Amino acid sequence: MRVFCLGGAGKICREAILDLVEHSDFEQITVADFNEEEGKKVVKWLNDPRVDFMKVNVFNHKETVEQMRGYDIVMDGTTITLNGLSTACIAEAGCHGINLNGFGEEDRSNNLFIQNKKVCLPGFGMTPGVTQMMAMHAANQLDAIESVRVSHGSFRPIAFSKSITETTTYEYDPDLPTRVVYENGAFIQVPPFARPREVQLPEPYGKAVQYIIPHSETKTLAKALNDKNVKLIEVRGTWPKENMELVKTLYNYGFLKNEKIKINEQEVGILDCISEYLYQSEKGNQTELYGYALHVEVTGIKDGHYFQHTLTHTHPASDGSVKGWEGLRAYTRNVGIPMAIATELIAKGKVEQRGVIIPEEAFVNPTVIFKELEKRGIVVKEEIKELESLDDMVLV
Repeated sequence: MRVFCLGGAGKICREAILDLVEHSDFEQITVADFNEEEGKKVVKWLNDPRVDFMKVNVFNHKETVEQMRGYDIVMDGTTITLNGLSTACIAEAGCHGINLNGFGEEDRSNNLFIQNKKVCLPGFGMTPGVTQMMAMHAANQLDAIESVRVSHGSFRPIAFSKSITETTTYEYDPDLPTRVVYENGAFIQVPPFARPREVQLPEPYGKAVQYIIPHSETKTLAKALNDKNVKLIEVRGTWPKENMELVKTLYNYGFLKNEKIKINEQEVGILDCISEYLYQSEKGNQTELYGYALHVEVTGIKDGHYFQHTLTHTHPASDGSVKGWEGLRAYTRNVGIPMAIATELIAKGKVEQRGVIIPEEAFVNPTVIFKELEKRGIVVKEEIKELESLDDMVLV
């Protein structure tokens, strides 16, 4: 088996590649990136004869397609804005594909994936990805679903990479049409910082107020749970407290609209300036607490009784007590490892569907993913509580 790791020089994708080196049966693992210097550093760091480097420019469609041909799967670690281009290359090259984001640009390549008898799985990291697995694990135990509330805490610097900076500004774009909740059969668009809710994340992260974010779980779970009459799906998220305070201030002052201003007779977007400053500054590249925390709450009915399932996850500490999980790596490994697990499962033929599919369709038995995560020290926990009525739901 051969895997083409697009964007492999990135801080998250390199952790996914490391996981492939440590746990997979791939015979060739290609770090593919436009940044040749960083890509070769990753190859040297991994120090494995199966790993090589290839310089790739996804804006050159024809050349990229030829470079991908012959690989079993492309593990795509590129940014949201490149996913449409990269997926088109993967589909034409006749490879399976997977990425972290899943914002819908991949759907345009669906017919070509089907024609080539390949599968494309957009949006499989920690969230989206593992969050859907947690929600479906609970839903599979219920006859009907009242509500699904997905929450996560992403504890990392606001701008440790350009793709992360892009994600931050994208999610709080005031005009973004994909920031929706699913309620009583309809998708309802909401503004930034809508529906605040205090969520108790696993320690050491604690309680935090979270707001609705534009994540693919809202739409994928609505599709997957349609036969269980799901009434409400909400997806929330948070970053470190000071990052959230900054983004809210930028929103209040209108900076997130990224309107053009003139500097030395040149027009630039005000948010582009701020993003570049954060990316280059020490403050934008540091935070006090690193890691990831998931909280998924599913309420529903089983045999005429109401139940609330709450699933959380834990991982090795970022304080240096566990080698390889120090500082920022406690965040990047959480995101990269699930993508690596799914990459190998797809390459081994464990996913039978063809075309662009959602995580819930790819892995109908979520415990397959949970077992692999646990081998890496990432543990999913579940608490089940019977309710007298829906009024007894624990709103935390």
